[in-house]
Amino acid sequence: MAEGTAQPKQYRLLKGVPMLRLAVQALLADPRISEVRVAVAPHDDWAEAALQGLERTVWRPCGGPERVDTVRAALRDANLADDDWVLVHDAARPGLPADALARLIDACLARGTGGLLAMPVADTVKQAAALPAEEACLLTGGTGLPARQIDAVARATVARDGLWLAQTPQMFRAGNLAHALDHARASGTQVTDEASAMELAGSQPLLVPGSVRNFKITWPEDFALMEKWL
Repeated sequence: MAEGTAQPKQYRLLKGVPMLRLAVQALLADPRISEVRVAVAPHDDWAEAALQGLERTVWRPCGGPERVDTVRAALRDANLADDDWVLVHDAARPGLPADALARLIDACLARGTGGLLAMPVADTVKQAAALPAEEACLLTGGTGLPARQIDAVARATVARDGLWLAQTPQMFRAGNLAHALDHARASGTQVTDEASAMELAGSQPLLVPGSVRNFKITWPEDFALMEKWL
């Protein structure tokens, strides 16, 4: 990347270790994973140092503008057989426990079908309505954290029965996943994870209980919370 370019989030240190490295190490904890292939943006200047010395790990500069582009490019780059199993994991989930990973692999292999880690929704879910722009405000609360825009109100409560929060890894046969991603792109449908592409293609992925430790680092305060888990 060009000099002065901000360091991407996945290379921020957690207890002195790049977040990406921790996410890869979580996958390497299961010996059934033969190789971890890390898809990064072209001209990425940080991956080589962050991943140096890790066994069974390669990094490839085939990342695209969207998640679906990156995953599809990584599948092409890996040149896998259609029946090979692949797991797709977010670098922003470095807290993946070994038992949750094993649970996903065991379930998919036993059933012969793809699936994903996920957590049942425990909180009350609200459907939002946007506030008029002139009524939006910033919330700071004296926390010292970056201000967040308050631009919505609760319009309705959504029944949470049967609702799950998707996590990663998500595990599918390489050929099926590639076909599903191509189908989603051809249909013009926006998919936010691999499971949604598989669902669009007619599959019903297994929902395998994940872990609260496997949360996605999104907000600045999430780094401090993850360090407490590590």
